[in-house]
Amino acid sequence: MKFKYKKYPPNFLRPVIPITLVQNGIEVSYQALIDSGSDICIFDAGLLEILEINLTSGERRELIGATGQPAVFYFHLIGIKVGGWKYNIKAGFMPRTAALDYGLVGQQGFFNIFTVKFDLIKEEIELKEIK
Repeated sequence: MKFKYKKYPPNFLRPVIPITLVQNGIEVSYQALIDSGSDICIFDAGLLEILEINLTSGERRELIGATGQPAVFYFHLIGIKVGGWKYNIKAGFMPRTAALDYGLVGQQGFFNIFTVKFDLIKEEIELKEIK
């Protein structure tokens, strides 16, 4: 399946794709940056409220990002739809990430499901499911 890069001001292209998070018969559309440098998938904790999941019922963990400061997140098993196909993954949910306008899909939960081809010249991302 193929997706177009998204344009962000002032004139940046980013490999951000539409996804859908699925749980308890509820679906919520979201955007995700395909981030090969991210070990895991991380999404905004506010999405759990929509999906009727208690944030702190998940496995509490910490990560250290680019700023070098530790941040708390909670792992949850969640359904993710990409291109209409559903996969069950373990993803982290972190408060206060909504300002980014998108989550991150990383090595575990995305790159272990798909082979990813980035083509910046064509402004295109191609995903092939790993069988």
